Amino acid sequence: MPSSVMPTIGRPGGQRPPAAISAVGLRKSYGDKTVLDGIDLHIPAGSVFALLGPNGAGKTTAVKILSTLVTADGGQAQVAGRDLATDPQAVRAAIGVTGQFSAVDGLITGEENMLLMADLHHLSKAQGRRTTAELLERFDLVEAARKPASTYSGGMKRRLDIAMTLVGGPRIIFLDEPTTGLDPRSRHNMWGIIRGLVSEGVTVFLTTQYLEEADELADRIAVLHDGKLAAEGSADELKRIVPGGHIRLRFTDPAAYRSAASSLGEAARDDEALALQIPSDGSQRELRAVLDRLDSAGIEADELTVHTPDLDDVFFALTGPAGVPSQSKETVR
Repeated sequence: MPSSVMPTIGRPGGQRPPAAISAVGLRKSYGDKTVLDGIDLHIPAGSVFALLGPNGAGKTTAVKILSTLVTADGGQAQVAGRDLATDPQAVRAAIGVTGQFSAVDGLITGEENMLLMADLHHLSKAQGRRTTAELLERFDLVEAARKPASTYSGGMKRRLDIAMTLVGGPRIIFLDEPTTGLDPRSRHNMWGIIRGLVSEGVTVFLTTQYLEEADELADRIAVLHDGKLAAEGSADELKRIVPGGHIRLRFTDPAAYRSAASSLGEAARDDEALALQIPSDGSQRELRAVLDRLDSAGIEADELTVHTPDLDDVFFALTGPAGVPSQSKETVR
């Protein structure tokens, strides 16, 4: 990625949707190490927001601040419409947190873990048992409910962990690397759980090192680098800011290939494969423009493919040695 500051692409007209989580100028340092250097957030209710970044980038610190576990050094933030600094108790009442390391007590059963959480939320005995039974069934833990949690697989422990988080009925959930260490099947099961929560209107703030996970789940993604948000947008929008996207046209008729090459003067030629490669951001507008030019010339390609960078390319471009300088931020809206 070039070192110049990337242009900002603005959101079309209209007001932004109400925020479940918002922050302006959020800062946090530990000694002489600046972990968060003035980040801004606006996370709409009922959406999934994914925060990406290398190890030590500050993802967990952001979660800890927004969930009232640590205090920011500067900036302002609201969670569930409540000010983080002046009304932390109200924020805690509205959120649930599942950290990197399981909060499950392996010495007691899954059911006992759930009932303990119900007691911590001051639910009545009857309500606690009812909520526990409903969540154990929902997370497919009924058969294992009375077994020690130490006997659970990694995926089962993670499901129990999230079930415990839901006991209080939070509308905003922080999931800090929830699928780390899980096998692919357990990870996909967890994705289904997260999608189900969002379909019920829950807002999910997700940190992850799995770029595929962010691509699958998140409505918007932000990349944290050197304490700043280096880029923010939907997965498709972020992929379009990285160079290398192109449209590839392949022909079986050499005459059609030559005519297309003449009509599309900017295309890179592969005479052996009878293929043309046109730089593109992968947008529908650019694809339509290429097809219109071919139609005008009476040319039809035998094969058309659109290649766009993936989130791995975005991540390395933004956080690698040649990435965007830490003082810049790309916001795609």
